[in-house]
Amino acid sequence: MKDTGHVHRRGVLRSAAAGSLLFSGVVKQLLADSGDPLLAREAPFPVAAKQVIFLFMTGGVSHVDTFDPKPALTRDHGREIRADHPEIRDRPGYERIFLKRPQWRFRPHGQCGTEVSELFPEVAGCVDDIALIRSMHTSHSNHYNATLGMHTGSFAFSRPSIGSWMSYGLGTENRNLPGFVVIAPQQTYAGTQVYASDFLPASHQGTLVVPGAEPIANVRPRVARDRQQLELAALRRLNERHLEQRPADAALASRLRSFETAAGMQLAVPDAFDFSGETAGTLASYGLQPGQTSGFGWQCLAARRLVERGVRFVELIDTGSSGNWDAHGDMLSHVPLARNVDRPIAALLKDLKQRGMLEETLVVWTTEFGRTPFNNTADAPGREHHPWAFSSWLAGGGVKAGITWGETDEHGLRASVNRVHVHDFHATILRLMGFDHEQLTYRHAGRDYRLTDVHGEVVQGLLE
Repeated sequence: MKDTGHVHRRGVLRSAAAGSLLFSGVVKQLLADSGDPLLAREAPFPVAAKQVIFLFMTGGVSHVDTFDPKPALTRDHGREIRADHPEIRDRPGYERIFLKRPQWRFRPHGQCGTEVSELFPEVAGCVDDIALIRSMHTSHSNHYNATLGMHTGSFAFSRPSIGSWMSYGLGTENRNLPGFVVIAPQQTYAGTQVYASDFLPASHQGTLVVPGAEPIANVRPRVARDRQQLELAALRRLNERHLEQRPADAALASRLRSFETAAGMQLAVPDAFDFSGETAGTLASYGLQPGQTSGFGWQCLAARRLVERGVRFVELIDTGSSGNWDAHGDMLSHVPLARNVDRPIAALLKDLKQRGMLEETLVVWTTEFGRTPFNNTADAPGREHHPWAFSSWLAGGGVKAGITWGETDEHGLRASVNRVHVHDFHATILRLMGFDHEQLTYRHAGRDYRLTDVHGEVVQGLLE
């Protein structure tokens, strides 16, 4: 990846306030000369999408109950099958397994006629803007490993997250806000590794936002404005003296840049999370009450406001009060979980489209794996982890809308036609953002690393 050195005028104006608080012209020049890892860059390929909203449904959403209709699974309910499945291998009580029918009805929606189950009635109304992938598969059936793989391309070891790679490749258009933001009420499987930068520069790691009265802790000044200005002036003098004596110290320059970003965040963060200027109609569309600061609707509206302000990559993790999608015990748990996210996601897609932002925003919906179309009894209330097949979808800039891609077999057991592995999924997302996944690399420990490691093929059929 080559640094084009291109600076967006909007980013310069937005960062001016923060820079003026801390650094003189001499020090700013020293910082510029040391190389700026967050400098806004143009992608190598011309594309429509400029930012990503990544919707992660943690726990494993059942594909056969949501986005992958399987009439044969209903027809053959109770039939015994054989499968050397990783979740039942040598597991007591699973010596025999039986097909289990979907628990919700499917019907076609939109001009394209894509079938979606009644669990997602609002998202179903947006299918004409969606490219639905029904042939996803992954390399692990454990939550930790599959979640790590979906976020980093590595199923065993810590590696930079997809948001960090995006920040590394494109920089940021707003120096007063982080380039990569993760909004989650609590951690998901694999913890902070899902948004860590690992061996990439630390400036590319995700900033965690926790819904609530203070989404980012300690961002509001704790002292009066005039006193803070005196403290910043003193800090400026010390930093100038220190950096002028060490102009070649890149680590020091990066640390001083973090002070600049922190000062800018004090100005920009309160505004980004202040919804008081949103209309009553907008709040209602996301299922929000005036003054509400929690819920998946809040996460979705916050995401729109962040990308509107130049944040490059925003991930929303669904870890709300209803738990997650890990439905071993009872598939009926999918009902409140779907209700919690369905309306806000549809509102986000419609809001972006109405504002003319969907064409430059790539919206990604995914989970770490699917759920088995069988169990040890046909009437078992739940389903197990299933890495062999699941569904994901894309919408927005550069995506061929209103299509379905790939198929599973008649029972939803395996991805069978136009299979899309997680590595292919990542390669396609990077291409939609203007990158060749084989060329976006970083040298570490004697080799060039990339998000897709040594795998991945772009799914050309998903591109406009």
